[in-house]
Amino acid sequence: MQKITKNLTKNVISFFLILLIVVALFGFIASDSLKDDQKVSMSELVSMINEEEIDKIVVVGTSIEAFRDDELIAKTQREPETSLSESLKGFGVEEEKIRALNLQFEEERDWSFLYTMMILLIPLLIIIFIFRSMFRQAKGGAMQAMDFSKAKARLFGEGGLPSENITFDDVAGLKEAKEEIKEIVEFLKDPSRFLKIGARIPKGVLLTGQPGTGKTLLARAVSGEAGVPFFEISGSEFIELFVGVGSGRVRDLFNTAKKKQPCIVYIDELDAVGRARGAGVGGGNDEREQTLNQILVEMDGFKQDTKIIVLASTNRPDILDHALLRPGRFDRKIILDLPDKESRIEVLKIHSKGKPLKRNVKYKEIAERTPGFSSADLANLVNEAAILAARKRKKKVGQEDFLESIEKVLLGPERKSYAMSKKEKETTAYHEAGHAIVSSFLPDTDPVRKISIIARGQAAGYTLKVASEDSHIKRKSELVSEMAVLLGGYCAEKLIFKEVSTGAVNDLERASKFARKLVKEFGMSAMGPIHFGGEKEHVFLGREMHEEKKYSEETAAKLDKEVAKFIKKAEETATKTLKDKKELLKKVTQELMDKETIERDEYEKMIKE
Repeated sequence: MQKITKNLTKNVISFFLILLIVVALFGFIASDSLKDDQKVSMSELVSMINEEEIDKIVVVGTSIEAFRDDELIAKTQREPETSLSESLKGFGVEEEKIRALNLQFEEERDWSFLYTMMILLIPLLIIIFIFRSMFRQAKGGAMQAMDFSKAKARLFGEGGLPSENITFDDVAGLKEAKEEIKEIVEFLKDPSRFLKIGARIPKGVLLTGQPGTGKTLLARAVSGEAGVPFFEISGSEFIELFVGVGSGRVRDLFNTAKKKQPCIVYIDELDAVGRARGAGVGGGNDEREQTLNQILVEMDGFKQDTKIIVLASTNRPDILDHALLRPGRFDRKIILDLPDKESRIEVLKIHSKGKPLKRNVKYKEIAERTPGFSSADLANLVNEAAILAARKRKKKVGQEDFLESIEKVLLGPERKSYAMSKKEKETTAYHEAGHAIVSSFLPDTDPVRKISIIARGQAAGYTLKVASEDSHIKRKSELVSEMAVLLGGYCAEKLIFKEVSTGAVNDLERASKFARKLVKEFGMSAMGPIHFGGEKEHVFLGREMHEEKKYSEETAAKLDKEVAKFIKKAEETATKTLKDKKELLKKVTQELMDKETIERDEYEKMIKE
């Protein structure tokens, strides 16, 4: 109602503005538009007649208009009771000159009728306009109510939004995923080849993987390769406040898709409606469950010759309802992994297209420094490098811009305004030097590429370590060494200052997490090869309200002891390494105090010396 009133007020104001403009124009037309120098007195007009400057006079009521060669040159008023000839003679005009004039008499123009009509019609027009606006608003509200259950899917191609024409060439890496999904493209291009031999193409393809790995991009690439219409909708767009709307939108989406087949229906973030049912929350009329049921029914109703492929993506396949994942619905599940080093090089090249780059840009070095980056992270990295170059008023993006943007993406921007005291600076320098030295002299650790005590993000300093090669499997020795490296800063402070600061809180948190995983999940402790359950990041994920503890209180106490044992061992290893290399620790710290940043080459030279 508030929206209708607002629109009505806006329309009425617009109407009055238009009306004022029309009245102003009418008044301008009806008014005397003569120039000031054309208005003369009667005596001046008589002088002009005597000097034969006028050859025609037009009389309109009491107005006298004088012309010469059909051009209006003067205008005046006469007395209404006296004729024109008598008036001119009275002012001294000779009778012969009056006869020589071309005299014309016209009726006076009467605007009273038009003014009367405007006074009568304007209120009537205003009333009609107001009622018309009200009916239009009411009609629009009714149409919106009728469209409430319509699907909000965006159609690309075939009369819909312009397609971006994305193909597999625009999707870097993901070789296995593209091979898996090529069959879908071939089916959409030539479905008869499969149907003749009796082959059943998967009705649904589920794309899973970490955020930013390119699930939506790969789905659009399938549409671009096949050249078919592409319906895109998010799982959350099915859900509304009112029960039954979601299932209605599902029906409308699939009915629309059947008219455009062969086509692709893509549901992003499927877990928004596809979470496991029967979680104990909500009754049988739960809107999300009704929507999920309708999706199951629609996909189950596909005939063998139906040329609709349903693609869906989610970051949490573990919480999806089992009915969605059975054969006949989402038959094929494709996992999109984080890109490896070679794939990261390809991704960097794609996102660097159109950007002016210096010749010193080395994609291989950038890829080596970005393990664990997703495709979206790499796209952000390239963009940040371009922003840094533009901020420095460079015309091209160089390698130094890429390397700086890596640190910005990982840790945050430099806090140049953050001024540390000498004591804080010394503590931070010892802390970061401790991390670096423990990492350099323990086996199965990553090489140190940079040490800095320049504040970035929430960190007062940082030690950048990058793995030489990608690794998806970690051994126990690697995890134990990593825990010792994390405690290197804590132990360095304790060794030098005989006390510790609050700067090690993040290191302690991460080391404790590693220790708990070693004991409870990986079976690498004295408790044996038993999985005691991992720690859930979310309390409620659609399966149960809480996690049932699978072990006794006595076992829990033993687990705590094993975790403490790992932490203690890591602390002893880090302390022993730092005591043995105490002189090097002081040397690296002093270098950090002087330069604030130590690069890999300089640091390795100090270690060799």
